[in-house]
Amino acid sequence: MFEEMKTRYFIGLLLLWFVAFGIVAIFFPYTDDFAETGITLILYVVVPVTFFRYYFRKHGVAVRDVVFRKGSGSWLPSLIGIMVISIAFSLSVFWLQLYALMPISPGLVDFFLEPFPMPESPVYLSITIISIALIGPIAEEFIFRGMLLHRMMKKTSMWGGILISSILFGVLHADIIGASIFGIITSLLYLKTGNLLIPILLHVFNNSIAIILTFVAPSWPGWAIGEKSDIYTYILPNSIVLAISSILMILVIARLAKGLHRKSEEEMNEPV
Repeated sequence: MFEEMKTRYFIGLLLLWFVAFGIVAIFFPYTDDFAETGITLILYVVVPVTFFRYYFRKHGVAVRDVVFRKGSGSWLPSLIGIMVISIAFSLSVFWLQLYALMPISPGLVDFFLEPFPMPESPVYLSITIISIALIGPIAEEFIFRGMLLHRMMKKTSMWGGILISSILFGVLHADIIGASIFGIITSLLYLKTGNLLIPILLHVFNNSIAIILTFVAPSWPGWAIGEKSDIYTYILPNSIVLAISSILMILVIARLAKGLHRKSEEEMNEPV
């Protein structure tokens, strides 16, 4: 079913809602919180719910057919381990990106190191946290591991679909490399289990810890980059973490990908 979803229709619906929101917003006092909340709700709630609900009904498929609890519990220890490795890799590879950019574009480094502004209003703050930790991961998994992964697999191959959808996912995040690798892992988890709940759980765990590290304990871990001076101060610990987490990431990807290509070919050759 996912492979029948047209990406251009999703983008068109998204643009339509953004235009409508822009027109409606003219009649309200402008604030950054109002604009960001409106965009977030359109991107992660209104458009995905409308779009996927239409296709699910059209094909007579229930959400529980692609998101189910059966067998999910056995994956929890693995997901926690993958999450720890993923966060360590993302933090260290983010350092590497900043280290490479520093001599070329220090202004871009400043942009990446700008603190994420959290709304002062309790209502907007709650919406932001829930969006980052829960709604965003659910919507992004349906969009990238559901629609885009299957569309790209249909047009190219299994690995073509995984790489293209993961790179597109990475481009939309500040940590492009880390997010792209995360996209590969979540794609493999979904293809391995046929259950979108597994990558959704990993995504929720990852984003929840990211919120804690960013807003609750911004100085932890001690080698994380918070200021320009940290880029050179923490070369050694970040290099060590990057080397170890990279090896572990390769092992995780190899383990998840084992036998997957054969499984994919068998499913494609099954009579309809």
